[in-house]
Amino acid sequence: MAAAAPGLAGSLRGNETVSSARRARNLAWWSVAAVALLLVIAPVVWVLYGVFQQAVPNWHWTVLTQVTTGVGGGLANALAGTGVLLLGVGVLVAIVGIGCGLYLAEFAPTGLLTSLLRSASEVLSGVPSIVIGYVGYVALVVGLHWGFSLLPAVIVLTVLVIPYVAKATEIAVGQVPLAYREGAEALGMARSRMLRTVVMRSAIPGIATGIIVALAISVGETAPLLYTAGYSNSYPTAQLLHSAVPYLTYATWTFYDDPSSAVKALAFDSMVLLVVLVLALILASRLIVRVTQKHSPARATGGGGRRAARAQAAKARPAR
Repeated sequence: MAAAAPGLAGSLRGNETVSSARRARNLAWWSVAAVALLLVIAPVVWVLYGVFQQAVPNWHWTVLTQVTTGVGGGLANALAGTGVLLLGVGVLVAIVGIGCGLYLAEFAPTGLLTSLLRSASEVLSGVPSIVIGYVGYVALVVGLHWGFSLLPAVIVLTVLVIPYVAKATEIAVGQVPLAYREGAEALGMARSRMLRTVVMRSAIPGIATGIIVALAISVGETAPLLYTAGYSNSYPTAQLLHSAVPYLTYATWTFYDDPSSAVKALAFDSMVLLVVLVLALILASRLIVRVTQKHSPARATGGGGRRAARAQAAKARPAR
């Protein structure tokens, strides 16, 4: 026993040494993570502080109700035009992007063609927005004689953000547990009905997040809209062609260099509205995910996954 005591003490000292080294490594990694997080947050806080510092002293609520004039006014027309652009992009990107992602996840055969489609989507997401805007200008505004108008702007913005929605849809559909599909097939459901009522319903959180992120990206674009939408000091019309559309990023980009202080103040007001709009879209995505989370594949993992899948399929089964 006396001989074993020194060995036990040495073992305890060794464990304490290992524990101290482990705590030191953990502290080092947490410190690096904190510094990295600070490097991400600090520029955002700095930009927001600068924008609000310039905008708040000259802010007036009539900016939301008055249209832009040559010497000031408001941004009601630009805000309405941005909303119309977002609505058009949301409709087109939901149809084309979800369809593309669903095809790649469910119907595309494994082979060279599918690899080329995925590669083309990734390349498209990396093309500079100003290049896509110039192509839209040459092909739509000038080539088809559509002029600066809503339809060319919506098409160009949709092309710009389709890869994000397609990828989000493909990932969301691919993450649906196999048990969901097996349960639906065991109940005799057709594949189209299974995809519509079981798979797509479970993929809603990921798809909705992809669409809203795409809208947040499109709302901040300027170069494609300079080539396709033009600008107008009046409210947007119902015409799809030959009618320029106002938007907030134009006010941010153009009014900042105006010699008039009232017009320059509108540039900072438009920055505030853009920030608030993007934050609202992000919060909306979080809310949609929270509401639709009960259908998320994460709830079906573990031992109860198969039972949850069959219950989900049973709800979608037509009554006999």
